[in-house]
Formats: sequence, C-alpha cells, structure tokens
Amino acid sequence: MNIVFAISEVEDLVKTGGLADVGKALPLALKGMAHDVCIFMPYYRAIAEQFSLSESCTSQTVFAQSKVYHYTVRQLDWHGITIYFIDYPEYFDRDGLYNNAYEGYRDNGERFSFFCAAILNALQALSIQPDVIHCHDWHTAMLPYLMRNDNTGYFADTRTVFTIHNAAFQGVHRIDEIPLLHHHPAISSQVHGGYINLLQSAIECADKVTTVSPNYAEELLTDLGSHGLHERLMQRQRDLSGILNGCDYSQWDPMTDKYIPAHFNSDDISGKADCKHQLQGQSGLPQAPDIPVFGMVCRLTEQKGFGYLIPILDRLIRHKLQLVIIGTGDPSVCQDLGEFAEQHPQQFSFINGFSTEHAHLIEAGADFFLMPSQFEPCGLNQMYSLAYGTVPIVRAVGGLKDTVIDPEDNPVDATGFVFHQPSPEALLNCIRRALLAYYECPASFRAMQQRGMQTRFTWQASAQQYLALYQSLQQPQ
Repeated sequence: MNIVFAISEVEDLVKTGGLADVGKALPLALKGMAHDVCIFMPYYRAIAEQFSLSESCTSQTVFAQSKVYHYTVRQLDWHGITIYFIDYPEYFDRDGLYNNAYEGYRDNGERFSFFCAAILNALQALSIQPDVIHCHDWHTAMLPYLMRNDNTGYFADTRTVFTIHNAAFQGVHRIDEIPLLHHHPAISSQVHGGYINLLQSAIECADKVTTVSPNYAEELLTDLGSHGLHERLMQRQRDLSGILNGCDYSQWDPMTDKYIPAHFNSDDISGKADCKHQLQGQSGLPQAPDIPVFGMVCRLTEQKGFGYLIPILDRLIRHKLQLVIIGTGDPSVCQDLGEFAEQHPQQFSFINGFSTEHAHLIEAGADFFLMPSQFEPCGLNQMYSLAYGTVPIVRAVGGLKDTVIDPEDNPVDATGFVFHQPSPEALLNCIRRALLAYYECPASFRAMQQRGMQTRFTWQASAQQYLALYQSLQQPQ
C-alpha cells in the first residue's frame, strides 16, 4: 500500500510528547512490512537548524479567497522513509511548535489548516497517489474535510484515517481568524457560534477514526471521557476503533540501556539494585537498598493525577518509602512539590526539569512507578516500567487499564496495582497495597516484576492492526 502520514512531530526530529513516538515508530513498522510510506510535517525552525534540505519540487501555491500562500516543499531521507516538510516561514519559523512558553499561538488554527491544504497540494505536485492518508490529532484535522471537498478528482481513490491521541486538545478557533477556511464553500456546516472545532471536523469527515487504546475508544463514547465530543463519536461508532500504541524496546531495554549503570533482565534482576543505589544518590536520598522507591516522570499537570497525589503526601511519607518525581509544567504543582521536598529531604526528591538520563534511571532504579492519571489515552511510561521490572501503580483509565493487571483481578498474571475511583483516598489505598506486597510478600512481588519484564507491546502488532484497517478501506464500501 501507499501510505502517507500527516503529523506535526516525529521523534528524533522534534518532540513535545507521545505523538512524536507514534510519528516515528508506526511509519517505520509499516515500512518494515514492505509498504510505501512517506511523512509530511511542518518545516519548523528546529528542523531548519538541524538540516539544510533541498527542495522536492518547484515552489507551490495555495489560494484562499483573502490570501495567497507561496511555500516550498523540502525532503529528507530518514531511515529509508522520505519526510516531506512544508516550508512556510511565516507560520513555522518560530521558537515553539505550538506555543511560546505556556501560551499557544493565536493563529494555530490558520497555521495548521494551511498545513493540511499544503499537503494535498504537494501530493499532486509530487505525483504521490496515496491509498491512505493517516492524519493525527487536531494539527491535521482539517485534511479529511479539505480532501472531501476537493474537486480535482485526484483523491478519488484515497481514504483517510484520523487518530485521536488526546481528545482534550481539540483546536477550537474563531473561523474569522482562519483566512484559509473562512470563505471555503462548504465550511458553514463546520461552524457553530462563529467557532470551528478542528477535531470535530475530522471526526465527521474521516473515513475511519481511531484512538490509541481499546479502553480509551470506549471512554470517548462517554460524556466525561470525550471532553464533550461523545455525541459526534457515537454517530461514528461503527467507524471508531482503539489500537494500542506499541513500545520502542530498542530505546527502553534494561539489557542495553546506555543511560543506566548496570544491565539486567527477567532471569537476573540483580543489576536493578545498582540502578536503585545510583538513583537514590543522584536524587539526594539515603542509599537504603531495603526502602522501596516510588518514581514518577511526567508533565506536571492535573491530567497526570497530582490532584490525587498532593493531598496525600503528608500521609504517604509516614510509611517507610522514598519518592522521586521529575518533570516540568504547572507552576502551582511545581511549587507544592518543591515545598514538600524541602520539608522532607530524606524521603522526597523533586527535580523541576527533565533529562533523558534521569528518566531512564528512574525507570530502572525505582521499585514502583506512579501514574495516577485523571485520563490517559494510551500512556507509555507504564510500558517502560514493566520492561524494567518497576511495578506500575495506575488508575484504570485509557491504555493504563489495557496494559496493567492487578492481583485482585488476576493474581496469576498480575503485573501492577490498579485503582478505579478518582480520589486521593483510592490512590493512597492502592499504594498501601503495593507496600504490603513489597514488605510482606517479596517472592510474589519479585514474580510480578518478572512477569512485567516478559510482557511486550510491540509496534509490529500495532502496525498489523492499522494495516488491516487501511486494507478494509480499499474494499468496495
């Protein structure tokens, strides 16, 4: 098949979150299955600073009623895949991808609507005839709409798949701030009260809608889980599916990880003790091998469950444990964690920042990994944690529910601890169950670690499911 990815970030090039992991791993997995794959993404300043790229074709033009856009298409050969970059400096030669510090760019709706139109224009200029264009999140959400309303006939045999990575981010903008769409002939059906919801347009117009875990697909059909989009998604229920993201085990493998002081596997986990010793030392905590370390690496936002964690910190540290949290984000969360760390330096270490080395060390050296998320479409850190024998403690939402098995549900196959209620008390009780297993049932705890390390969530399996979905679109409807 000829598959085109339209996406706003790709790991190793630019990254703000898990979207970039998919932007790298899924195209590579499909390429490895002998399909023709290319990627379209914006030519950000961060890309231009890394590469000096040649033009793929003559300069192109997109016309709107009130504006004319002259842009360039550049290309990079990347792991055997061609990445085409849409080069329009007015929109993409900026410091950030979507925002400057914490404030989103006001013209994001226009920037990424243009990006979608430029992709369709460039595909024709490059004579690329895709079977499927796979779009991702609100940044590429207008592409299915624009393709549906394309009158060139070029895309008559092309189908669209749209993946929701996080329904909380929908791309809601005033239509009069998007010149590219403002006077589009069919746009009135997408405008409500003068605003357009880009994500909603993709849900209505794409041939198939997917999300990044089976359980999150079910949550999207509820009012709470869909962030207000459940009615639209219910209308597309037959075309909605959840395909679990994979894990890149080439980067997250305790036998080969270059960032950790000792390597280990499920047969010989002894090296994990060396990693724990170094983690405690680097985090400024007493290097006590028998005290369980709880780790957390994430964006410091309400979504990640700090509304459950912060209220119980004072009760949590009455137990014999240590806690290490690393991340950046909400200033109020940072302040609360920083103040608590100053008051309890023997048990709690907070690092306001991020480094790949420290993230890997937490995954390798901690005994438990906390992910008490309000919602979590897929989640990757619980997969990393399982691979490193770091037992995850998660809330039963999204992909966390799909990937972690609690001993109360299945003691034979248990890999972690799961709580359900969105409350501090539920999280505290779950942590106490984990502590009980650590201190009172060490053999069962070690077996749980080993089961986790033997669990695999591969991108090859995910790619097979996406391929089946693509192929179903080629059959007579």
